[in-house]
Amino acid sequence: MSVVTVQLGQCGNQIGPELFSTVYEDSTGAGRKTYQESSRERFFWETSDGVLVARSVLVDMEPKVISQAVAKASKSGKWRYGEKAHFCQKQGSGNNWANGYCVHGPRHKESVEDLVRREVERCDRLAGIFAMMSVAGGTGSGVGTFVTQCLRDMYPQAFILNHLTWPYGTGEVIVQNYNSVLTLSRLYQLSDALVVHENDTVHKICSRLMNIKHISIGDINKVIAHQLGSVLQPAYTGDSPSNYSRNPIGELLSSLVCHPEYKLLSLCNIPQMSHTSLAYSAYTWPGLLKHLRQMLIANARMEEGIDWKVCVPSSRGDSVRTGQMGFNRSLANLMILRGKDVSSADAGAFKDPALYVPWLPPDGTFSLWNSPVPFNGYEKSASLVSNSQSLLKPLDNMVRKAWNMFVSR
Repeated sequence: MSVVTVQLGQCGNQIGPELFSTVYEDSTGAGRKTYQESSRERFFWETSDGVLVARSVLVDMEPKVISQAVAKASKSGKWRYGEKAHFCQKQGSGNNWANGYCVHGPRHKESVEDLVRREVERCDRLAGIFAMMSVAGGTGSGVGTFVTQCLRDMYPQAFILNHLTWPYGTGEVIVQNYNSVLTLSRLYQLSDALVVHENDTVHKICSRLMNIKHISIGDINKVIAHQLGSVLQPAYTGDSPSNYSRNPIGELLSSLVCHPEYKLLSLCNIPQMSHTSLAYSAYTWPGLLKHLRQMLIANARMEEGIDWKVCVPSSRGDSVRTGQMGFNRSLANLMILRGKDVSSADAGAFKDPALYVPWLPPDGTFSLWNSPVPFNGYEKSASLVSNSQSLLKPLDNMVRKAWNMFVSR
């Protein structure tokens, strides 16, 4: 089953090429035939002369970023975008959500829908639609929200997973908090789930873990693409324990979105480091999982600077009675383990009922996927997609800033 990606606005069209390059490179190598076939079917289709083409539609109201994305893919010589799989205009949305949602979106509705329909028709079976966008600007957020609404109308039974990039807290766009609140309020009704990356967090990963001195947008996009790829690449799942899953988005949603009112998902991945450091590093599964569990309960996005003093009460009942909420409580977690000796990894600590809300059955709160194939050069790696309280603070800050701007006129 295949995933159709829709890249929306500047942000989506910058992360998209990095994601496709990541999954292409990761699936290339000796002894990966089945893994490669599953990955290629999921993300690419092949032309009659053997060229791999990304299952993606590119949408922006300005041509610059799309031209850069198409050129970058073609320059790699390994894969490319479809010749008629992109749509752009000469005038942007001016960081105005309403301009994107109410003007550009409806004006170009049929053209964008036609591009998506063509890409979907190339799939033998559609696993879902993955829409990538920012919440800060006008095109990514405004047009992106309108396009998501069109996708829901076109494919009411299909899974739709949105990837959202949240802006820096100090601000890239003066009205970014307005745009973000408007985007989230609409997408929450349209999308099956929203996977969120915060620019501030990814910037810290680049600085502290990757040791990058002068951080560029490209560096941030590579980290985001690495984390997304670690989740979206083929894996053995609970529903498909002996063959690579053919329904990745559906199984991800069924594992994590256990209540229709809780759709915000956060993502963390360990280890992450520069390639020069990678050659001199060694990890064990017990060490990785110990750090990842503490990252979860202490609401840390990277292994550096974890607060080890945060602990979980002995039982869910004790936590509720005493009101101890000093840790990050979860509704559901999905862990993906990749690499050497993955079958020996013990994830039992993530099944602790005290980690989760008391109103869900324990057997529906934690899911584990795995693959013996190392991911993107890491001998062992672990990713955690979490439906938890971790995004409440940045969401509250966003709403507070938007409200303060409104009352200040």
